[in-house]
Amino acid sequence: MAAIEISRLSKTFRGGTRALDGVSLSVDEGEMVALIGASGSGKSTLIRHIAGLLPADRDGEGGRVAVLGRSVQQDGRIAHNVVATRADVGVIFQQFNLVPRLSVLMNVLAGLLGRVPRWRGSLCYFRREEKLLAMQALDRVGIAKTARQRAATLSGGQQQRAAIARTLVQGAKVILADEPIASLDPASAKRVMETLAEINRTDGITVLVSLHQVEYARRYCPRTIAMRDGRIVFDGPSRELTLAFLREIYGEASEELVLPDASDGEILPPEPKQLAYA
Repeated sequence: MAAIEISRLSKTFRGGTRALDGVSLSVDEGEMVALIGASGSGKSTLIRHIAGLLPADRDGEGGRVAVLGRSVQQDGRIAHNVVATRADVGVIFQQFNLVPRLSVLMNVLAGLLGRVPRWRGSLCYFRREEKLLAMQALDRVGIAKTARQRAATLSGGQQQRAAIARTLVQGAKVILADEPIASLDPASAKRVMETLAEINRTDGITVLVSLHQVEYARRYCPRTIAMRDGRIVFDGPSRELTLAFLREIYGEASEELVLPDASDGEILPPEPKQLAYA
C-alpha cells in the first residue's frame, strides 16, 4: 500500500502565484524519500498539503491527497476525519515547534495529545508509562540527559532531535520533515539526518524529507523527487543526481542545491533496500 498518494494537486495563492501545478506522486510504505528544489519550488507547500494543513485549489481536476489509504483532501476540500489521519503523521518543521519554557520531556509528551483524553492533555497529566515511553524516545535520539531542561536551553540540533522524539511518542507511521536541517550547522545536520535514516531503517516508518542541499539527499535517501516551479522534474534514484544533471534541470538555480565544495561522485547514497522504482 502507498503511504502517500497524490494526484493532480494544484495550489494557487493570492496574486496568482502557482505554487503547485498538477503534482502527482506516490511514496510506498517504508521508503525514505528526499524532496529537493530551489527556493519557491513548492516543497514546503506540498508537505503542508500532505499534512492536511492547506487545502488545494478547487479547480475541478479532482486533486487528491491520501495518506495510509485514507483521504486527506479531495478537490480542495479537507476530509472531515482528517484529525484521525493526522495522528499517524508526524510533521517536523525547520523551526522545531517546541514550547521554549516547557521541559524537553513535556515537549516530547505533546506527541500523545492526539491519543489521550483531552482533559489529561489540557492539564499536562501523563502517566508513568507514558513518561517512560518519552524517555525511551529521547534516549533513542541521543538526548535523554536533557529531559528536565527547558527546551530553550538546547542547541538547534538537540531541539530538532527532540522534535523527532515527539513523532516517535506520537506513534507516527509517516514522518514529513520540512527542511529540518536548514538552520543547523553541518555536524548537527548530519546527526539529524542519521537519526531519521535510523528510524526509517529500523522501524519501517515512511520518511519524506525536504532538503535544500542535494548532498544530504544523495547520502541518506535512496530516492529523490526534485521540484521546479511547482512541478516534479525528476523522480528516481538519488545516485543519478550528478552536478551536471542538476545544472541541466535547474540552470543557475542549481547553485542553491549544491554545497560550494561538492563534486560529482563525492557523496554516494547507502546501499538502498530494493524498491519498486529501482
